[in-house]
Amino acid sequence: MAELSLSGKTAIVTGASSGFGRAIARSLAAEGVRVAGGARRVERLETPVALALDVTDPASCERFVTEAVAQLGGIDILVNNAGLALGRYLFDESNEEDERTVFETNVQGLVRMTRLCLPHIRDGGHIVNMGSIAGRQAYEKAASYVAAKFAVRGFTYALREDLLGRPIRITTVDPGLAETEFSIVRFKGDTEQAAAVYRGVDPLVAEDVADCVLFALTRPWHVNIDELVVKARNQSSGGRIIRET
Repeated sequence: MAELSLSGKTAIVTGASSGFGRAIARSLAAEGVRVAGGARRVERLETPVALALDVTDPASCERFVTEAVAQLGGIDILVNNAGLALGRYLFDESNEEDERTVFETNVQGLVRMTRLCLPHIRDGGHIVNMGSIAGRQAYEKAASYVAAKFAVRGFTYALREDLLGRPIRITTVDPGLAETEFSIVRFKGDTEQAAAVYRGVDPLVAEDVADCVLFALTRPWHVNIDELVVKARNQSSGGRIIRET
């Protein structure tokens, strides 16, 4: 069966200023998609429609969706990519401020953006939620992030049930270890600690994940990729990684 063409479609990508979001936005644009990118760091956005977005702020989300829809004329693709982790602590060493930020960004922000965008998603649309292998199998010192990504996976499947029969496809893409700014954020700017995460692994890069998103989006219309899991060759789970010296 022929791949589905994305040319002429429109997309919203959250967290589009770096990492997965930036790579996904670039890949979509290369396929002829008009992309509205949202991020707090608007100056780093490369998308044709570049708008400020803080997914933890309801007013910011409402402004973003209103303006994006006005400029795009409607939505064909929603990529809920904005997300983060903070710290690597045993749970009893964690703190409520970090936990709140993780849940509000990864879970509430994704749910909010989906609710706001759904009325504007055209028939033939596709929602892609950026999950993680952390949402499939727990690993140590990541309780809040693991819980948040389990919630994303659960919401994706619940939404699939609620939208069954409507002409909208839904996918979760669950990456493993990927070298982006994710770990710099997680370790609160400690670049050495962030670099150590990827040492000796040959990790995924953002473009690998963007390829997975494009694969899901371009399947023939009758095909729904429910979930796509991708890891580095040297990683079998969140906690098992072989490092080569």
